[in-house]
Amino acid sequence: MPLIDDTYIASFLKTLLETPSPTGYTDAVTRVCCAELDRLGVSYEITRRGAIRAKLQGGRRQPARALIAHVDTLGAQVKFLKDNGRMELVPIGHWSSRFAEGARCTVFTAEHGAFRGTILPLKASGHTFNEEVDTQPVAWSQVELRPDVVAESRSDLAALGFNIGDFVAIDPQAEFLDNGFVVSRHLDDKAGVAAMFAAIKALVEGEVQLAVDTYFLISVTEEVGHGASSVLTHDIASMITIDNGTTAPGQNSREFGVTIAMADQTGPFDYHLTQKLLRLCREEEIEHQRDIFRYYRSDSAAAIEAGADVRTGLVTFGIDASHGYERIHMHALHSVARLIHAYAASRVEIRRDAEPLSDSLKGFTGLPMEPADEESWDGRDDAPGRPSEGGKG
Repeated sequence: MPLIDDTYIASFLKTLLETPSPTGYTDAVTRVCCAELDRLGVSYEITRRGAIRAKLQGGRRQPARALIAHVDTLGAQVKFLKDNGRMELVPIGHWSSRFAEGARCTVFTAEHGAFRGTILPLKASGHTFNEEVDTQPVAWSQVELRPDVVAESRSDLAALGFNIGDFVAIDPQAEFLDNGFVVSRHLDDKAGVAAMFAAIKALVEGEVQLAVDTYFLISVTEEVGHGASSVLTHDIASMITIDNGTTAPGQNSREFGVTIAMADQTGPFDYHLTQKLLRLCREEEIEHQRDIFRYYRSDSAAAIEAGADVRTGLVTFGIDASHGYERIHMHALHSVARLIHAYAASRVEIRRDAEPLSDSLKGFTGLPMEPADEESWDGRDDAPGRPSEGGKG
């Protein structure tokens, strides 16, 4: 069993959470990740916009593997400077203004530095609006940013350097509890990045010999749908996304163990890659469950929609109240890191994936299609016996 350092996961996650990184404003967190890769002695490349492609060399170049997590988060931008000295906002990523109400935040101006503030409903005072504070609609048009500056007009805001398009980072308000729970905004997907780095650390320190080149990718535009579309190489044949799973009514995800996603709103994940992940969980005795997400997309979707001929899978850690007031448990991050380690260290099973195209079916995959092994019905007068629990096949 690999030595997964839970103290390292928590420490690096704390560092990531303390580094503001709404999509479009991620240079600082890219630098944090690159500094840690330097410390671990892992080579990497950086794209123009700051996505990272780190690599651990394997015995062969192809068919290369990749694992990807994203370090950009939800946030907002200033849409309009208002006459009352406050600011209208638009969200970065898909999240409800219900979870923005009351949030402390930082506004980054281009020339005058960062300012602190609070996002409030338009009708924030019960002493003034009475019951209207409970009946106003939930919408981004119903909230405003109150900066902690002396500003009573639009011109006051402009004089201080505020402008349309300024980025707004939402405070994570992270708490690491002694019982293993972590409560914070932006655990999607900084917790996934921390788990991936813990697996890298275990692979490097354990001097594990990998079968093929294995890339560890960090995207910076997942929350707006681009994600992995610009960071893959042509020799990557399979890619596993590390992201959050939703623990909610009607879902099978949990805050413990690994949740293997079988499909999301963009369709099923690759059958062969997903079955391998499930098999590795069984072999390594990693607690796990399966789930399907109806209103969810990830870096895997971005890669496929960009035209990449790559097998994709999705490994998740359960988050309660995703894209809101999020909570996870360290047990899940530990389990995810173990699965990442097991996958990176596993042998290549589909050797044909080394070539993107072939003029032969030799080595092409197959699917189980045989009928289940069931008892035949050979009588008309006697009732059939009750099938054993779980069936025979």
